[in-house]
Amino acid sequence: MKKILIVEDNEMNRDMLSRRLTRKGYEVALAEDGEAGLTAIRNGKPDIVLMDMGLPIKDGWTATAEAKADEEIKDIPIIALTAHALEADKERALAAGADDFDTKPVNLSGLLEKIKALLGQ
Repeated sequence: MKKILIVEDNEMNRDMLSRRLTRKGYEVALAEDGEAGLTAIRNGKPDIVLMDMGLPIKDGWTATAEAKADEEIKDIPIIALTAHALEADKERALAAGADDFDTKPVNLSGLLEKIKALLGQ
């Protein structure tokens, strides 16, 4: 079973996405801010990370850049999630090291395709 780490500060978004991904057969881990997300990536070694960009303590751009700079976890794919749908937001997320980008509210079928592609499924 593939493990997905959801790094999301909004409890409703976190819960909804977690339940939907669990029903699709994924193991789900959760973190509420960028610092906790980095710790969860380092300790839990998920197969893929869904990283909100607008996080407290350490934002998603910073957490993504730090994860991609860490030799031990740099190869774990990260999909940036944000409510900001501008091309500049996508470019900023990709520049921080995100492997892909999706907007919120999440279109689950589209997100699942991105997850499967990054996991080679």
